[in-house]
Amino acid sequence: MNIKAVIFDMDGVMFDTERLLTKYWCRAANEMGFPMKMADALELRSLARRYAEPMLKERFGEEFSYRKVRARRIELMEEHIERNGLKTKPFLRLLLDYLDKNGYKKAIATSTDYERTVTYLQMTGLENRFDVVCCGPSVEHGKPKPDIYLFTVQKLGLRPCECLAVEDSPNGIISAYDAGVFPVLIPDLTQPDPELLKKVYRKCSSLVDIIGVLDTVKYELFY
Repeated sequence: MNIKAVIFDMDGVMFDTERLLTKYWCRAANEMGFPMKMADALELRSLARRYAEPMLKERFGEEFSYRKVRARRIELMEEHIERNGLKTKPFLRLLLDYLDKNGYKKAIATSTDYERTVTYLQMTGLENRFDVVCCGPSVEHGKPKPDIYLFTVQKLGLRPCECLAVEDSPNGIISAYDAGVFPVLIPDLTQPDPELLKKVYRKCSSLVDIIGVLDTVKYELFY
């Protein structure tokens, strides 16, 4: 195994936004009369619209308007970020510097749309730190399907087995694993169950631990 690139999920991995997404999914849905709870919102992490919409309609009824609730969720979340700013996860810049220094390519593979992804990167001064930025609408089947990782790997000009994926959610881990990328899990809002752990190459506590994972890979290759 010769790792040449690290591919980052965005929400919950690079930015502390998963807690906002789940909070405001619940608030938006409840405003419109749908009793969404945190457990429901957690299932939406990195889940593409084509899978999220039928899941929510099955749970809350055909009258559930995914488009309207999602639009309200985005509005509430944008208001929050405008008031409070956007926080990067600890050690993100340190890890990016390490990857630059050691010649690794860097990419983003996120379910978030391109416009909002670019906005977040610009807000945090990270717009020029990645070789490739791939977003959910760029592929037909979003996470948990492997399409976005396969697309990102292709854009990098590499093979899946040459890439490490950093994810925080079950849908993201499944997507990376099924694409043949090595998934590293940094749990954000929930811990993995035993079945998910079977798909995880390494479990880490924070982004700085990725450096140790990459060093271990080098050691394994050497011996």
